[in-house]
Amino acid sequence: MREQATFAGGCFWCMEEVFSRVAGVTHVVPGYTGGHTRQPTYETVLRGDTGHAEAVQLSYRPRQVSYDELLQVFWRNIDPTTARRQFCDVGDQYRPAIFYHDESQYRTAMDSKAALQRDKPFAGDIVVEVTPLDIFYPAEDYHQGFYHKNPVHYQRYRSGCGREQRLRELWQGRG
Repeated sequence: MREQATFAGGCFWCMEEVFSRVAGVTHVVPGYTGGHTRQPTYETVLRGDTGHAEAVQLSYRPRQVSYDELLQVFWRNIDPTTARRQFCDVGDQYRPAIFYHDESQYRTAMDSKAALQRDKPFAGDIVVEVTPLDIFYPAEDYHQGFYHKNPVHYQRYRSGCGREQRLRELWQGRG
């Protein structure tokens, strides 16, 4: 049996790579969700016209990886203290968010967020939104598997965006 989960954590290329390496995740699709426009495109989302966030939707085997474990991967790969941007990408389309599929995911996500806030590993508040999934639109074909198809461009973007450095600052020495 497979289930789905949907997360927004800035650049969907980076989130696709992270989740595709998780045992039990069988498929990762970059796309757009959380907006008000039907059939958004990369260009319209990039301009900030649609209200959508760049996101990834995963299919996973819950017997191999739990939703709670996926949330832990999510938290470790975003800056949960920064709204309306992630790393060098600025705008609501890069906001960090958990888009839950059902009540169980909602409760698990809220518990996970509360635990992170309670532990206070960062100076700021946890600003990640937890919201119901409406419609997920897969991104254009050239974005699917981008990190794998364009490794040089992808690595240049990822390192130049400051993602790795900020993640080390946030999580260094924190289990």
